Amino acid sequence: MSHQESLTAYIAAFVAELYSSGITDVVVSPGSRSTPMAMVMAEHPELKVHIHVDERSAAFFALGIAKATNRPAAILCTSGTAAANYFPAIVEAHSSRVPLVVLTADRPHELREVGAPQAINQIHLYGQHVKWFAEMALPEGNREIIRYARTVCARAAAIAVQAPAGPVHLNFPFREPLIPKLDEELFQLEERPKGYVKVQTGDLTLDYYHFQDIAEKIKDKERGIIVCGNTADNRFTEAVTRLSKKLNFPILADPLSQLRSGSHSQENVIDTYDTFLRNEDAKTFLKPDVVVRFGAMPISKALTIFLKENHAAEQFVIDGGGGWRDPSALSTEMIFCNETIFCEQLLSFLDTKSPSGFLQDWQKVNLLTKENMSLVKDLTELSEGKLFYQLTDMLPEGATLFVGNSMPIRDLDSFFLNNDKSIKVMANRGANGIDGTVSTALGAALYSKSLYLVLGDLTFFHDLNGLIAAKLYNIDIHIILVNNNGGGIFSFLPQSEHPKNFELLFGTPLNLEFEHAVRMFNGRFTKIKDWDHLDMEMKNTMESKGIHVFEVVTKRDSNRDEHREFWRSVSREISNFVNGAQ
Repeated sequence: MSHQESLTAYIAAFVAELYSSGITDVVVSPGSRSTPMAMVMAEHPELKVHIHVDERSAAFFALGIAKATNRPAAILCTSGTAAANYFPAIVEAHSSRVPLVVLTADRPHELREVGAPQAINQIHLYGQHVKWFAEMALPEGNREIIRYARTVCARAAAIAVQAPAGPVHLNFPFREPLIPKLDEELFQLEERPKGYVKVQTGDLTLDYYHFQDIAEKIKDKERGIIVCGNTADNRFTEAVTRLSKKLNFPILADPLSQLRSGSHSQENVIDTYDTFLRNEDAKTFLKPDVVVRFGAMPISKALTIFLKENHAAEQFVIDGGGGWRDPSALSTEMIFCNETIFCEQLLSFLDTKSPSGFLQDWQKVNLLTKENMSLVKDLTELSEGKLFYQLTDMLPEGATLFVGNSMPIRDLDSFFLNNDKSIKVMANRGANGIDGTVSTALGAALYSKSLYLVLGDLTFFHDLNGLIAAKLYNIDIHIILVNNNGGGIFSFLPQSEHPKNFELLFGTPLNLEFEHAVRMFNGRFTKIKDWDHLDMEMKNTMESKGIHVFEVVTKRDSNRDEHREFWRSVSREISNFVNGAQ
């Protein structure tokens, strides 16, 4: 068998197994050394091949696809620094438990560390930020190597989705010539044509006696709370709300928990804790004896501090990925069990309890806070807090809301309240960086229709080139650009008390006119004049295609002062209520 025939048989077997393993989306960045894999992928009749010339943006684009579908997406690039540009998205995928299959082409062994061009050390390039790495064998066409290629592929796809999900990395050394032999029988495999090996995985769970023991510990607790962070399981919402009702525990629902939107019962869902847990009287009044926590760490710093201050409480952390999400070392029990299974199994050991005064206290404080928060509607100037308060009214039923990091995600936490619109909320909260936000949102928009992205000007600038995907693949996206001309979050941090070099080092005003960049990608750009204008534009473009960017210009100092005055005002009302209730 010739080199070309061996190369083709090896790669075609791998690509066929890739599809058999459940991977349908591949994001390819053009390059020479990856030529054989890219050409064979493009020939597969079922694979969706998306071309993205910038590897950093391409990897985030694939990340968005995987986040939206809960299936692995694959990325392919050439050798050298192209592979290094994948690193930020791989870090995010690992931290946020998103499945990716990373395929990097490489020089063969004889061209490594001898000064060959575009050759860097790609062995374990991503270190501990991938779940598994394999240096692939050089292509051969014999049965043993074909079986090997297919087995490694199936194994990689299975490891990527096995809890905790995450990225895996396969490095492919290819010798020249790189052009495969393409023909009609490219993917007709003689042996096990429907897939070489099927990998079965299951959810982590506990035995009967462990559930019984946990139920005994919490069933008589009156002052308990449930904290829910980002959880990917669609079944979890119904299960945890039923558990909350049985225990009479309030649910402190992070916006990424998907508990603040939908048709499920929201009676026990507390959504304004980020505001009232800044108040010392409220924190004393609502002090828990037991905490049951699911999912990723919550966004709210106020909630994180509250949990730390109650370190004496029994704290149960349930993690279906078997991780250790406990940065403050608070857990008294770390429970490796699928979150939905935990709720459903625990229910069978619990009796329905009479209404709880502690739950009612949380509900009353939450309602009072909401009533005072409604005053934000009276603001006439364009305001970041009011923007997120009004989003539930502005977004259509079933929309997906993707939110950038820094201030937008925090304003989402504070002002995006319970609603029945089934709005799915997404963000890159693994490593909490601002890089790749536009690309991730566009990847998600391939499968999540009516996608709205809200982000700041620095985040938008950081990934402007990501807009090319929308142009190339006709992806529809609405972007609300909050432009406060710099890093707004730093105005809330201690750095702001040192004004000498604050603007130089932290404020970092860009003074950019984003309209020109948006139009370069065939997008429509609108600078918002006032609230009525934003409302009209959102309604008029709801069914429109393409890129729509609405720039909402705000002032960093005014935004900071507005937030602080709002928190002070609400805090006074809460203190009056709590002191009167005690």
